[in-house]
Amino acid sequence: MRQNRGMAMARHWYSSAPVVEGLPLLGEPGFWAAHLVDLCEGVPPEVFGVDAGDAGAMVERLHDKWAWPMFTVPLTGGFSIVVHYNSGEEYTVMDYFLVHPGSSDTVLASTDQDRTGPGLCWPELSAILPAPDGAVGVTDRHVRLLLLLPVLGDCAAPAEAVAAVAEALIAHGAPDGCEPLARRLLGGHPMWGAQSWSFDADERSWICDGEHSLRRTPLGDHLPQHRRAALEACLNAAEPDS
Repeated sequence: MRQNRGMAMARHWYSSAPVVEGLPLLGEPGFWAAHLVDLCEGVPPEVFGVDAGDAGAMVERLHDKWAWPMFTVPLTGGFSIVVHYNSGEEYTVMDYFLVHPGSSDTVLASTDQDRTGPGLCWPELSAILPAPDGAVGVTDRHVRLLLLLPVLGDCAAPAEAVAAVAEALIAHGAPDGCEPLARRLLGGHPMWGAQSWSFDADERSWICDGEHSLRRTPLGDHLPQHRRAALEACLNAAEPDS
């Protein structure tokens, strides 16, 4: 795997950083308006059903240089997606890693200066919304969806994606009729936007056309075959219906 600070901070670096568990923040007022702020610049926090003051206070907490929130989204097969806030430089960076205890971490996306992303297409994100039985970490499907939206970038996201995002927003305080906000959030992070994806049947992997994406090569091609098979299973990397 290509991994250096120019692309995204190597995750092992976080072991000496002021990382804190982010789970307690998920239920705090203003969290989703703050976490998703880059995807909907100019949209007032009230659209999320929260007060602007609460959203502003949460932005400050997420950008705290002395407490970097981390969230773990458990997948099947021992894999997880780990979301790190990194406020150790002049600005806050978000790093998304695909991790497994027996493998090197894979960078999915990062908002560092090299704008690495997108890291997931809609079929993959949709497949990992249910948490494995007995999983520890972020297990609620609505929370998993909203937490991972910044790593998504898929210009072919279907109508069901809008409905799923709207449902998740409403479950966390947004008013009914928030479909326009859901569509805005599905437009992709401004650093890389929504991109075209295609499924490579030989590699059994989704491939992204975006110039900033590491998914231009098959996900998991650096893994041993048995681990790659487990990764394909956890992302449900089946050939799409024609």
